[in-house]
Amino acid sequence: MAKITILLAEDHDVVREGVHALLRAEQDMEVVGEARDGLQAVDLTRKTLPDVVVMDVSMPLLNGLEATRQILQSVPNTKVLVLSSSDDSDSVAQMTQAGATGYLSKRSSADQLAEAIRAVRRGRPFYSPEIAKHIQEQQAALSQAGRSARNRFELSPREKEVLQLIAGGLPNKGIAFQLGISTKTVEKHRQTLMNKLNLHETAGLTRYAISKGMVP
Repeated sequence: MAKITILLAEDHDVVREGVHALLRAEQDMEVVGEARDGLQAVDLTRKTLPDVVVMDVSMPLLNGLEATRQILQSVPNTKVLVLSSSDDSDSVAQMTQAGATGYLSKRSSADQLAEAIRAVRRGRPFYSPEIAKHIQEQQAALSQAGRSARNRFELSPREKEVLQLIAGGLPNKGIAFQLGISTKTVEKHRQTLMNKLNLHETAGLTRYAISKGMVP
């Protein structure tokens, strides 16, 4: 079985040598190159065509973000796994958008690094547990914000009834009589409709109702 070929892109010699030593113990992996800056990482990737580039974010000459973009543009079959001390949400988002398949904190264990390399080689995203948790929390917050926004602009059944009657030309008193509610409540519904639909006059409400097929 062919070994997973790896290029290490890390400007700190001690860290790079330490990672190399860890990977040397993995029988299914082989480090085929080491880069001390982003430019060298791009050049060596083009020459060695590794399966996986283990990429730091902060590097001289060319940072990890731009190096990742250039690598994936010129060698699309290579996967990029980020290994960085910068695990803030902005760095994770930027590197992921640039095409990195995984993102590990340098606090990760040797077992996690090996597991991550195997996963990204197969095209499966892999993140440190703390980064994965943060991503899930962000996605949940965005989902909740989306639901809140939808709720803010969706019309309730009663609001739709009021809108239909407004578009039908009924005054507030007539709508109140028709629905069995107070004129004050009708006025409140009318204002809520205008706020939700960002309209400022009755004619606008009527046009909206017609455009939605609520009235002929």
